[in-house]
Amino acid sequence: MNITEYMGAHGHEQLSVWTDPSAGLRAFIAIHDTTLGPALGGVRIWPHPTEEAAIMDVLRLSRAMTYKSAAAGLPLGGGKGLIVADSRTDKTEAMFRSYGRFVDSLGGRFITTEDVGASTQDLEWASQSTKHVVGLSMEKGGSGNPAVVTGFGVFQAMRACAVSAWGSDDLNGRTVALQGYGNVATSLAIYLLEVGAKLIITDIREERRVDARRLGDRVSVVAPDKILSQNCDILAPCALGGVLNAKSIPQLQAQVVCGSANNQLAELADDKRLADRGILYGPDYVANAGGIINVYYELGGVYDHKRAMERTSRIYDTMLRVIEDSKEKGVSTAVAADALAEERLRMALSERLA
Repeated sequence: MNITEYMGAHGHEQLSVWTDPSAGLRAFIAIHDTTLGPALGGVRIWPHPTEEAAIMDVLRLSRAMTYKSAAAGLPLGGGKGLIVADSRTDKTEAMFRSYGRFVDSLGGRFITTEDVGASTQDLEWASQSTKHVVGLSMEKGGSGNPAVVTGFGVFQAMRACAVSAWGSDDLNGRTVALQGYGNVATSLAIYLLEVGAKLIITDIREERRVDARRLGDRVSVVAPDKILSQNCDILAPCALGGVLNAKSIPQLQAQVVCGSANNQLAELADDKRLADRGILYGPDYVANAGGIINVYYELGGVYDHKRAMERTSRIYDTMLRVIEDSKEKGVSTAVAADALAEERLRMALSERLA
């Protein structure tokens, strides 16, 4: 792979590498686009088997963050951090203090927060070395775990998809299959159960499946390899990306796909594969924007939860617009979402050059 050619073709501005053997740290930060503002993105802790896999992951995720912020109407660019490690066994205070120095070396071009494998404690350690951190605990003046707000945003996106699929945003009696039962899915499950939905849940971790079984008689739990073929109204990918692909899409028994996972489509053609089967896809970075909206309202030092929730509720309207644009223009919902984000980027660039 020619990294610079890939970056140029996909609009990336910067890829930075940081190593600190004394802290056991190998890390990357990708900055995709800063047209709208400083790049903001979480730090993912994941034990990628190869350096190429790690670089491709952080580059793809950073680009998704640009589109997520643009579609959500935030004055932020897109970036992502990645620490190559096992979050269950390798994390230390020294590692995150060093990661904080890495973030600080970029001079404010990148602001970091939580992602897969990271916690508010990790960010607090990083904040000892840089001020460019959001998603801190409420005790430290931050917004705490963003999962509640992210889950609320996905719930709003599902309601918008339901309008298109069934003519009403009422999810009472609808069956939703959750692939993954981490923090966001846990929050999402509460919102869904409150409105009368039925849930099918799985997770690769047995302890999370055990937790899911405690939710009540409107919840069933299945093995991870059974979730995609479940007969349901909505499939919600809430784990890692790439789950929607040429092999998995023929298995789906849902009418709608809308979840919190990033990069759900293995390739853009998978959106057309879903459409060809009559399955409505709610683009992931529109649905899961609640997390970045939440930490945006932490910038400046005073978190405003009420404003964060109000802004996140607008995901409903954004998803409706994406679906309507896709119908009017005869394109997939993924293409329509990209067009919405790209139009905002073009407008901002024109204003900058004027």
